[in-house]
Amino acid sequence: MSTANTPGPAATTGLPRPVHRRMVLAICCLSVGVTGIDLSIVNVALPSISKDLHASVSSLQWTVDAYSLAMACLLVLSGSMADRFGRKRIFQLGLALFSLSSLLCGLAPSVGWLIAFRGLQAVGGSMLNPVAMSIIVSVFTDRRERARALGMWGSVIGITIAAGPVLGGLLVSGIAWRSVFWVTVPVGIAAILLTRRFIPESKAARGRAFDPPGQALIIVLFASIIAATIEGPRHGWADPWIVGLIVLAVLALIGILIVEPRRSEPLIDLRFFRSPPFSGANTIAVLMSAGLGGFLFLNTLYLQDIRHFSPLHAGLMIIPLAVGQAVAANLSGRLLASQGARLPLTLGGALLAIGAFLLVPLTAHTESVHLLAAYATFGLGAGMFTPPITNTAVSGLPPDQVGVAGALAASARQFGASIGVAVTGSIVAGTGTGFITSSHAAWAVLGGCGLVALALGVISTSSWAKAAAARNGQRLATAPIPESQGHPLPSPSADPT
Repeated sequence: MSTANTPGPAATTGLPRPVHRRMVLAICCLSVGVTGIDLSIVNVALPSISKDLHASVSSLQWTVDAYSLAMACLLVLSGSMADRFGRKRIFQLGLALFSLSSLLCGLAPSVGWLIAFRGLQAVGGSMLNPVAMSIIVSVFTDRRERARALGMWGSVIGITIAAGPVLGGLLVSGIAWRSVFWVTVPVGIAAILLTRRFIPESKAARGRAFDPPGQALIIVLFASIIAATIEGPRHGWADPWIVGLIVLAVLALIGILIVEPRRSEPLIDLRFFRSPPFSGANTIAVLMSAGLGGFLFLNTLYLQDIRHFSPLHAGLMIIPLAVGQAVAANLSGRLLASQGARLPLTLGGALLAIGAFLLVPLTAHTESVHLLAAYATFGLGAGMFTPPITNTAVSGLPPDQVGVAGALAASARQFGASIGVAVTGSIVAGTGTGFITSSHAAWAVLGGCGLVALALGVISTSSWAKAAAARNGQRLATAPIPESQGHPLPSPSADPT
């Protein structure tokens, strides 16, 4: 789950009744809760979906990636829409779309329809977390109260990710895989009704202009990369369709480099990438999320298809990963405050690599103690990255531009989750040597992600990087982007994902 545009002072439309701030916070926590559960609950259901809908590995990859890919493409747009048209209005629309598409996912007659409905679900989800943060910031005006509220809101994501596998296992074992989608429908309906009653409407003083060319190019770039990675092993890398997708991705990237610098309010301000901390943090975000997404995908198939664990047993096995994430995120926040970003970033990379490399020699009979130790280590690594990524990304940037920078880091995380599932799924689907043998290479790739993240953590927090970021920040401050493009983040460490 992810943040997008985070507002500064909001132009709030007054209500005839007082604002119940605690109720507003509870509703926003409810919204991040349903999307957080959706991140982990679906993975437990993948083997059952495969059997019931006769889905291939690539179809399962698309079932997961349709959600994270659409989220990655739409986060910044959804934040802009909320600032322009009203946060309460967009929040309710997101809840309605998410609830409706969740219902449709549970009714999907084929895997193709399921993938389509998952994409629609992500459209609604992109309107929830970033807009919920905007609502909290507009309602909690006291800095300390705002920080506590955002901390509570952010902690919900860890709790729901931990609960997702267990809840998913109970539902799949006790009812059917379709129930993992239906469980969020009543919660979404309740949130819609509560939003209508308790959340005040608010807008930005000046809404950020839309950037249709930039948005279209981002969608083409992300979608073509994911599609080529997933479908390449099945069609062959020399297949005209795969070659065409790769060429399309290259053309989209070139288009971004040409078009975006000429836009008055670009979707992606390429000047940010002149800052080594920003570029490094976004790359780390991709690597961390790729590692976590690939880890959950491979692990679910291993536990249920190879070890023949029940969905509930598989869900219980993943708990150490979620607990490790929660513990490490709390510790990382303290280390960030006392030691700076380098220590949690390097620790995160090292632990991520160790956890993945522990699974390289995986067999069909690996001891459960070994698995649990690897899961906990990997979870500790993933959790360590959470607070310092956004903090590093915005290092040296002018205060009125860190909101969009945080949004881009959030999009990087979602894209990373997509590419992680695409790459690891393609490895185990494309070698033809069986899951266990081919998964060794996939686990090694995830371990490599941790090592590269470790190296980037050192580089992006070096004296050279900080000095370059400061110089870039001065250039941005002297030639600022329009006021509506940036919204200050209330706290770099408040990002829940």
